Amino acid sequence: MGVELAASIVGLTLLGLWIDYRWECKPTGVLIGAGLGVVGGLYNFIRQALRLGREGSAPDGQSELRQDDDTRP
Repeated sequence: MGVELAASIVGLTLLGLWIDYRWECKPTGVLIGAGLGVVGGLYNFIRQALRLGREGSAPDGQSELRQDDDTRP
């Protein structure tokens, strides 16, 4: 999860840097890219953390994503 957060920030910041270089609009591209990377990365991080929290707090202690028991007769 942390790698995805860092990758989104770094990736979009680099994209913003390229936009700055291409259209000579420094530092607008970097700031927008970094901002979008932080927002998108945190959104994905929180979404995954909440999903993992729900899976770990199932009433019977098992994951909500149960598989069929193949050992039944």
